Amino acid sequence: MQSLRGTGVALITPFNQDLSIDVAALENLVEYVIEGGVEYLVVLGTTGESVTLTTDEKNLVKRTIIKANKKRLPLVLGVGGNNTHSVLSELTDENLEEFDAILSVSPYYNKPTQEGIYQHFKAIAEKSPLPIILYNVPGRTGSNMEPRTVLRLATDFKNIIGIKEAAGNLVQGMNLISQNKRDDFYVISGDDAIALPLTLAGGAGVISVIGQGIPNEFSEMIRLGLERKVDEAFVLQYKMMPIIDMIFEQGNPAGIKKILELANVSKDILRLPLIKVDTDLGSRIEQEYVKFKK
Repeated sequence: MQSLRGTGVALITPFNQDLSIDVAALENLVEYVIEGGVEYLVVLGTTGESVTLTTDEKNLVKRTIIKANKKRLPLVLGVGGNNTHSVLSELTDENLEEFDAILSVSPYYNKPTQEGIYQHFKAIAEKSPLPIILYNVPGRTGSNMEPRTVLRLATDFKNIIGIKEAAGNLVQGMNLISQNKRDDFYVISGDDAIALPLTLAGGAGVISVIGQGIPNEFSEMIRLGLERKVDEAFVLQYKMMPIIDMIFEQGNPAGIKKILELANVSKDILRLPLIKVDTDLGSRIEQEYVKFKK
Protein backbone atom coordinates (compact mmCIF):
# COMPACT_ATOMS: atom_id res chain seq x y z
CA MET A 1 0.00 0.00 0.00
CA GLN A 2 2.77 2.43 -0.92
CA SER A 3 0.09 4.69 -2.40
CA LEU A 4 -1.06 5.50 1.14
CA ARG A 5 2.23 7.10 2.15
CA GLY A 6 2.34 10.88 2.29
CA THR A 7 -0.64 13.17 2.75
CA GLY A 8 -4.19 11.93 2.78
CA VAL A 9 -6.91 14.51 3.33
CA ALA A 10 -10.12 13.96 5.30
CA LEU A 11 -12.53 15.77 2.99
CA ILE A 12 -15.25 18.06 4.33
CA THR A 13 -18.84 17.81 3.11
CA PRO A 14 -19.81 21.19 1.62
CA PHE A 15 -23.39 22.39 2.15
CA ASN A 16 -25.68 24.86 0.42
CA GLN A 17 -27.62 27.50 2.38
CA ASP A 18 -30.56 25.08 2.67
CA LEU A 19 -28.13 22.51 4.16
CA SER A 20 -28.36 20.22 1.14
CA ILE A 21 -25.05 18.85 -0.13
CA ASP A 22 -23.24 21.25 -2.44
CA VAL A 23 -22.18 18.83 -5.16
CA ALA A 24 -20.39 21.45 -7.26
CA ALA A 25 -18.31 22.57 -4.27
CA LEU A 26 -17.40 18.98 -3.46
CA GLU A 27 -16.21 18.52 -7.04
CA ASN A 28 -14.21 21.75 -6.69
CA LEU A 29 -12.65 20.47 -3.48
CA VAL A 30 -11.53 17.20 -5.04
CA GLU A 31 -9.91 19.07 -7.92
CA TYR A 32 -8.33 21.61 -5.55
CA VAL A 33 -6.58 19.01 -3.39
CA ILE A 34 -5.49 16.87 -6.33
CA GLU A 35 -3.93 19.91 -7.98
CA GLY A 36 -2.38 20.69 -4.60
CA GLY A 37 -0.40 17.45 -4.68
CA VAL A 38 -1.94 15.31 -1.96
CA GLU A 39 -1.47 11.55 -2.23
CA TYR A 40 -4.93 10.18 -1.33
CA LEU A 41 -8.47 11.12 -0.32
CA VAL A 42 -10.41 10.05 2.77
CA VAL A 43 -14.18 10.00 2.29
CA LEU A 44 -16.86 10.30 5.00
CA GLY A 45 -14.61 10.70 7.97
CA THR A 46 -15.23 12.86 11.04
CA THR A 47 -14.26 16.00 9.14
CA GLY A 48 -16.95 15.17 6.59
CA GLU A 49 -19.66 15.50 9.27
CA SER A 50 -20.70 11.96 8.37
CA VAL A 51 -22.76 11.50 11.54
CA THR A 52 -25.24 14.14 10.32
CA LEU A 53 -25.65 12.65 6.83
CA THR A 54 -28.44 10.32 5.78
CA THR A 55 -27.65 7.11 3.91
CA ASP A 56 -28.76 8.71 0.64
CA GLU A 57 -26.54 11.72 1.30
CA LYS A 58 -23.55 9.52 2.07
CA ASN A 59 -24.11 7.72 -1.22
CA LEU A 60 -24.26 11.07 -3.02
CA VAL A 61 -20.97 12.14 -1.42
CA LYS A 62 -19.30 8.89 -2.46
CA ARG A 63 -20.59 9.05 -6.03
CA THR A 64 -19.53 12.67 -6.38
CA ILE A 65 -16.00 12.07 -5.12
CA ILE A 66 -15.54 8.91 -7.19
CA LYS A 67 -16.66 10.72 -10.33
CA ALA A 68 -14.56 13.82 -9.66
CA ASN A 69 -11.47 11.81 -8.75
CA LYS A 70 -11.47 9.90 -12.06
CA LYS A 71 -9.31 7.19 -10.52
CA ARG A 72 -6.41 9.62 -10.11
CA LEU A 73 -5.82 9.09 -6.39
CA PRO A 74 -6.49 6.21 -3.99
CA LEU A 75 -9.72 6.51 -2.01
CA VAL A 76 -10.18 5.51 1.64
CA LEU A 77 -13.72 5.19 3.00
CA GLY A 78 -14.73 5.82 6.60
CA VAL A 79 -16.59 2.75 7.90
CA GLY A 80 -16.79 2.62 11.66
CA GLY A 81 -18.95 3.01 14.73
CA ASN A 82 -19.70 1.82 18.23
CA ASN A 83 -22.09 -0.95 17.17
CA THR A 84 -19.95 -3.80 15.84
CA HIS A 85 -22.90 -5.57 14.24
CA SER A 86 -23.89 -2.44 12.32
CA VAL A 87 -20.32 -1.94 11.07
CA LEU A 88 -20.22 -5.52 9.83
CA SER A 89 -23.56 -5.05 8.08
CA GLU A 90 -22.27 -1.91 6.40
CA LEU A 91 -19.22 -3.79 5.14
CA THR A 92 -21.50 -6.46 3.69
CA ASP A 93 -23.97 -4.05 2.10
CA GLU A 94 -21.55 -1.38 0.89
CA ASN A 95 -20.28 -1.22 -2.69
CA LEU A 96 -16.56 -0.90 -2.06
CA GLU A 97 -15.29 -1.48 -5.59
CA GLU A 98 -13.89 2.04 -6.06
CA PHE A 99 -12.12 2.18 -2.70
CA ASP A 100 -8.62 1.07 -1.77
CA ALA A 101 -9.03 0.76 2.01
CA ILE A 102 -11.38 1.57 4.86
CA LEU A 103 -10.70 3.80 7.86
CA SER A 104 -12.43 2.49 10.97
CA VAL A 105 -12.63 4.48 14.19
CA SER A 106 -12.27 2.86 17.59
CA PRO A 107 -15.72 2.48 19.21
CA TYR A 108 -16.85 5.71 20.82
CA TYR A 109 -19.08 6.60 23.77
CA ASN A 110 -19.54 3.08 25.17
CA LYS A 111 -15.82 2.96 26.17
CA PRO A 112 -14.90 -0.72 25.66
CA THR A 113 -11.92 -2.34 27.36
CA GLN A 114 -8.77 -3.04 25.37
CA GLU A 115 -10.02 -6.61 24.85
CA GLY A 116 -13.34 -5.24 23.64
CA ILE A 117 -11.53 -3.00 21.15
CA TYR A 118 -9.49 -5.99 19.99
CA GLN A 119 -12.58 -8.15 19.49
CA HIS A 120 -14.37 -5.32 17.63
CA PHE A 121 -11.57 -4.99 15.10
CA LYS A 122 -11.06 -8.74 14.94
CA ALA A 123 -14.66 -9.07 13.74
CA ILE A 124 -14.13 -6.28 11.18
CA ALA A 125 -10.86 -7.79 9.92
CA GLU A 126 -12.54 -11.15 9.39
CA LYS A 127 -15.34 -9.53 7.37
CA SER A 128 -13.74 -6.66 5.44
CA PRO A 129 -12.99 -7.18 1.74
CA LEU A 130 -10.59 -4.22 1.85
CA PRO A 131 -7.45 -3.39 3.85
CA ILE A 132 -8.20 -1.64 7.14
CA ILE A 133 -6.66 1.46 8.71
CA LEU A 134 -7.46 1.68 12.41
CA TYR A 135 -8.33 5.10 13.81
CA ASN A 136 -7.44 6.06 17.36
CA VAL A 137 -8.85 9.42 18.47
CA PRO A 138 -9.42 9.28 22.25
CA GLY A 139 -10.42 12.94 22.41
CA ARG A 140 -13.58 11.98 20.52
CA THR A 141 -14.11 8.33 21.47
CA GLY A 142 -13.50 8.57 25.21
CA SER A 143 -11.00 5.70 25.24
CA ASN A 144 -7.44 5.25 24.05
CA MET A 145 -6.46 2.33 21.83
CA GLU A 146 -3.21 1.38 23.52
CA PRO A 147 -0.12 0.44 21.49
CA ARG A 148 -0.23 -3.14 22.79
CA THR A 149 -3.75 -3.55 21.38
CA VAL A 150 -2.82 -1.98 18.04
CA LEU A 151 0.28 -4.13 17.67
CA ARG A 152 -1.64 -7.26 18.65
CA LEU A 153 -4.13 -6.54 15.88
CA ALA A 154 -1.32 -5.82 13.41
CA THR A 155 0.30 -9.14 14.28
CA ASP A 156 -2.88 -11.18 14.05
CA PHE A 157 -4.46 -9.67 10.91
CA LYS A 158 -2.43 -8.86 7.81
CA ASN A 159 -5.33 -6.94 6.28
CA ILE A 160 -5.00 -4.38 9.08
CA ILE A 161 -2.41 -2.23 7.31
CA GLY A 162 -2.05 0.80 9.54
CA ILE A 163 -3.38 3.17 12.13
CA LYS A 164 -4.37 6.81 12.02
CA GLU A 165 -2.95 7.81 15.39
CA ALA A 166 -4.68 10.93 16.70
CA ALA A 167 -4.07 10.74 20.42
CA GLY A 168 -1.98 13.92 20.20
CA ASN A 169 0.79 12.02 21.96
CA LEU A 170 4.05 11.91 20.03
CA VAL A 171 5.57 9.42 22.46
CA GLN A 172 2.68 6.99 21.94
CA GLY A 173 3.14 7.31 18.19
CA MET A 174 6.87 6.66 18.53
CA ASN A 175 6.16 3.59 20.65
CA LEU A 176 3.95 2.23 17.88
CA ILE A 177 6.69 2.82 15.33
CA SER A 178 9.52 1.39 17.43
CA GLN A 179 7.60 -1.74 18.46
CA ASN A 180 6.02 -2.45 15.08
CA LYS A 181 7.34 -5.70 13.58
CA ARG A 182 5.75 -5.31 10.15
CA ASP A 183 7.28 -3.34 7.28
CA ASP A 184 3.84 -3.06 5.69
CA PHE A 185 2.03 -1.63 8.75
CA TYR A 186 1.83 2.16 8.63
CA VAL A 187 1.68 4.55 11.56
CA ILE A 188 -0.11 7.60 10.13
CA SER A 189 -0.46 10.83 12.04
CA GLY A 190 -3.99 12.02 12.71
CA ASP A 191 -2.77 15.29 14.21
CA ASP A 192 -1.64 18.00 11.81
CA ALA A 193 0.51 19.75 14.40
CA ILE A 194 2.76 16.73 15.00
CA ALA A 195 2.52 15.12 11.56
CA LEU A 196 6.05 16.12 10.58
CA PRO A 197 7.76 14.95 13.81
CA LEU A 198 5.92 11.62 13.64
CA THR A 199 6.85 11.21 9.98
CA LEU A 200 10.49 11.92 10.77
CA ALA A 201 10.30 9.34 13.57
CA GLY A 202 9.39 6.70 10.99
CA GLY A 203 5.71 7.30 10.34
CA ALA A 204 4.08 7.04 6.93
CA GLY A 205 2.66 10.56 6.75
CA VAL A 206 -0.69 11.97 7.76
CA ILE A 207 -4.43 11.95 7.26
CA SER A 208 -4.88 15.69 7.45
CA VAL A 209 -7.49 18.39 7.90
CA ILE A 210 -5.40 21.46 7.04
CA GLY A 211 -4.01 19.57 4.05
CA GLN A 212 -7.18 20.35 2.10
CA GLY A 213 -7.00 24.06 2.95
CA ILE A 214 -3.35 24.62 2.00
CA PRO A 215 -2.59 21.41 0.09
CA ASN A 216 0.53 22.50 -1.78
CA GLU A 217 2.48 23.57 1.27
CA PHE A 218 1.31 20.88 3.65
CA SER A 219 1.78 17.92 1.29
CA GLU A 220 5.21 19.26 0.32
CA MET A 221 6.21 19.40 3.99
CA ILE A 222 5.30 15.74 4.45
CA ARG A 223 7.13 14.70 1.28
CA LEU A 224 10.22 16.53 2.52
CA GLY A 225 9.87 14.69 5.83
CA LEU A 226 9.68 11.32 4.09
CA GLU A 227 12.76 12.27 2.07
CA ARG A 228 14.58 13.20 5.33
CA LYS A 229 15.02 16.81 4.21
CA VAL A 230 14.56 17.98 7.76
CA ASP A 231 15.56 21.63 7.62
CA GLU A 232 13.42 22.36 4.55
CA ALA A 233 10.47 20.54 6.08
CA PHE A 234 10.65 22.50 9.34
CA VAL A 235 10.65 25.82 7.49
CA LEU A 236 7.16 24.89 6.27
CA GLN A 237 6.16 23.44 9.66
CA TYR A 238 6.88 26.67 11.48
CA LYS A 239 5.20 28.72 8.79
CA MET A 240 1.99 26.68 9.10
CA MET A 241 1.85 26.27 12.88
CA PRO A 242 -0.31 29.36 13.59
CA ILE A 243 -2.99 28.49 11.06
CA ILE A 244 -3.03 24.83 12.13
CA ASP A 245 -3.68 25.86 15.72
CA MET A 246 -6.43 28.28 14.68
CA ILE A 247 -8.48 25.83 12.63
CA PHE A 248 -8.95 23.53 15.63
CA GLU A 249 -9.52 26.28 18.19
CA GLN A 250 -13.33 26.01 17.98
CA GLY A 251 -13.58 22.49 16.68
CA ASN A 252 -13.35 20.60 13.44
CA PRO A 253 -14.49 21.16 10.68
CA ALA A 254 -15.50 24.72 11.61
CA GLY A 255 -12.01 26.12 11.11
CA ILE A 256 -11.21 24.33 7.88
CA LYS A 257 -14.56 25.32 6.37
CA LYS A 258 -13.66 28.95 7.02
CA ILE A 259 -10.37 28.47 5.16
CA LEU A 260 -12.04 26.74 2.23
CA GLU A 261 -14.45 29.65 1.92
CA LEU A 262 -11.48 32.03 1.85
CA ALA A 263 -9.95 29.84 -0.86
CA ASN A 264 -13.20 30.09 -2.90
CA VAL A 265 -13.67 26.33 -2.79
CA SER A 266 -16.86 26.00 -0.74
CA LYS A 267 -19.23 27.89 1.57
CA ASP A 268 -18.68 28.20 5.32
CA ILE A 269 -21.77 26.22 6.34
CA LEU A 270 -22.07 23.44 8.93
CA ARG A 271 -24.92 21.31 10.25
CA LEU A 272 -26.02 21.50 13.86
CA PRO A 273 -24.86 20.79 16.47
CA LEU A 274 -21.73 22.22 14.84
CA ILE A 275 -21.60 25.93 14.11
CA LYS A 276 -19.28 28.34 12.31
CA VAL A 277 -16.30 29.86 14.08
CA ASP A 278 -17.10 33.13 15.82
CA THR A 279 -16.29 36.54 14.35
CA ASP A 280 -13.06 36.98 16.28
CA LEU A 281 -11.58 33.64 15.27
CA GLY A 282 -12.86 34.02 11.72
CA SER A 283 -11.05 37.35 11.45
CA ARG A 284 -7.83 35.89 12.84
CA ILE A 285 -8.00 32.92 10.46
CA GLU A 286 -8.54 35.27 7.52
CA GLN A 287 -5.60 37.47 8.53
CA GLU A 288 -3.32 34.45 8.89
CA TYR A 289 -4.52 32.91 5.63
CA VAL A 290 -3.93 36.14 3.70
CA LYS A 291 -0.50 36.51 5.28
CA PHE A 292 0.28 32.86 4.58
CA LYS A 293 -0.66 33.18 0.89
CA LYS A 294 1.48 36.25 0.25
